[in-house]
Amino acid sequence: MYEVTVEKDFSSGHYLRNYKGKCENPHGHNYKLRVTLAGEELDAAGLLLDFTVIKQILRPIIERLDHRMLNEIEPFNTLNPSAENIARYFYDQVSQQLAATTQGRVRVKQCTIWETDTASATYHE
Repeated sequence: MYEVTVEKDFSSGHYLRNYKGKCENPHGHNYKLRVTLAGEELDAAGLLLDFTVIKQILRPIIERLDHRMLNEIEPFNTLNPSAENIARYFYDQVSQQLAATTQGRVRVKQCTIWETDTASATYHE
């Protein structure tokens, strides 16, 4: 099994619904995203997936959230924008793009989102 990992940063605001504490108030984070892809076969160039392609897949997903209030963006206008749900969002979005791009040869292994340097959430299946 081969794995490749890319990390990207973005900044967004959010607040947590149904939560009692500081995070129920609007605030922001400088998020760090780590996406790990996996697959059993390399392409003709000996790559699981070119890092440039991975970054191209991530760019529009991140641009949609960067410097925005997450609570105002689908699906977070109804889904609580917790780190756990943000990690799942990236997992699902990248998985959809990979299915079209690699015909199933490459899959998302996991997505991790850091709200701070010491606090993160990971989603995998």
